[in-house]
Amino acid sequence: MIVDCHAHLVPPALLESIRANKARFPNVRQIESADGLALAFAGGKPTRPVSKPLSDIGGRIAWMNKQGIDRQVVGGWVDMFGYELQGEEGIAWSMAINEALLAAAKAEPRFVPLASVPLGDGKAAASVLKAAMAAGCPGTMIGTLPRGVGSTLDHSDLDPFWAAADETGAVVHIHPSFDAGDVRVNDFNLANGIGRITDAAVAVARLLMAGHVTRYRNVKFFAPMGAAALPFVIGRLKRTQAITPGVADPAQGLSLLYTDTILHDPRVLKFVAGMVGADRLMMGSDMPFPIGDLEPLRIVADAGFDAAQAASINGGLAEKLFRLA
Repeated sequence: MIVDCHAHLVPPALLESIRANKARFPNVRQIESADGLALAFAGGKPTRPVSKPLSDIGGRIAWMNKQGIDRQVVGGWVDMFGYELQGEEGIAWSMAINEALLAAAKAEPRFVPLASVPLGDGKAAASVLKAAMAAGCPGTMIGTLPRGVGSTLDHSDLDPFWAAADETGAVVHIHPSFDAGDVRVNDFNLANGIGRITDAAVAVARLLMAGHVTRYRNVKFFAPMGAAALPFVIGRLKRTQAITPGVADPAQGLSLLYTDTILHDPRVLKFVAGMVGADRLMMGSDMPFPIGDLEPLRIVADAGFDAAQAASINGGLAEKLFRLA
């Protein structure tokens, strides 16, 4: 089985439901334009419009067929996770996303859905995660900023969520956010080129140093894009641990992470494999975004893995991790 472990989907039925149920979500403003539907949560600034490729299921299946991909693990779109929504509205919003993803996967079984959770509230996120896992999701995709720019995933308020992920053995895909607050990446398309990496690196490094990755050992922590450059800086993190009292061992945590191949350079992929182990790697595309890998099997072939390693990276590990068997 060939499995793309990292992709995004906004089912058309979800957009239809959002448009038809404005009263259900009073703190979600809808902005229609020729480019699609944008959203603003709780008085915040609007998201980017939902791009057509995010909802083009036919086009996605055609691309999978061309690439020889059997299954695709799909989270929603981080811009739409709505962590700003409070209480029951936040819970209802996440559940609406999950219901649409589960329905899309039922209609097209080649999709494997990752749940959204209301991460602004750790207890609510725990409850929604458990419900989504019971309904068939193997885990969740979360953004790096649960309460906006400057917030962290290791805050004690989120302990109930991490405990629930540990209890259920969930895959937790830690996905970078669109705007992490660093305006220096707003030129040259560096938000894609480096901003996604730095955002994820800081978020996951905090989880390593805080000890979450070693404490919640039943969680399958997934840090995309070659573990977000952390293999390159692990020596610095180890040195930081040595001079900083009370910090967990980042090297032990790094060895427990799972990651994907979206690096666009086979030399870098081989380096990451040497640092974290080829048995922690999974082939991914980041479809449908332009910064993703449109021919994701090629980098695995070009990196020169042996047959057993390539089979694991191209689907064997994902089949186990996402419970596809």
